[in-house]
Amino acid sequence: MDNQITLQDLSSEQTFLKYEMKFKALADKKRLHILNILNQKGEMCVCDLAPIVNMTQSKLSYHLKILFDANILTRETRGTWSYYHLNMKELNHLLPEELIRLFNSSSDINNDTEEVCCSAHSDTTSNNGDACCSKK
Repeated sequence: MDNQITLQDLSSEQTFLKYEMKFKALADKKRLHILNILNQKGEMCVCDLAPIVNMTQSKLSYHLKILFDANILTRETRGTWSYYHLNMKELNHLLPEELIRLFNSSSDINNDTEEVCCSAHSDTTSNNGDACCSKK
C-alpha cells in the first residue's frame, strides 16, 4: 500500500487565523472608536461606555466581545460588572505608529465627567463607590 499522508503546516494556518481575527476586529469604525475612548478614559464598564458610543449595552457587548476574543482588550470582573481596558502590548504590536498617535492625540471625547453614578444604578446623584462606577 502506497498511502501518502499530506501534512499541512498547522502552525502557519493557526497563525493566519489568529491574525485574521485580530484584523477583522480592527476593521470596524465603531470598534476603533471604542478603542479610542478606552485609550482616553482608561478602563470602563459597559454601562459607562454605552452612552458615550451611543449604543445599547447589548450591541456594545457584542463589539467588546470581538475585541476581547482578538486579545485587543482585557477584562477584569468585579462583582457583576466587567471592566474593559486596552491590551497595549497587543495594540503596539498590531497597529501602525500613525494610528497609535491618532489614539493618543484625539480630542473628540469630552473629558469633563460629572460626579454621578452610571445609569445602571438607581442612585444617579452621588458617586458612592459602587463596583460599576469608574468616575471617582
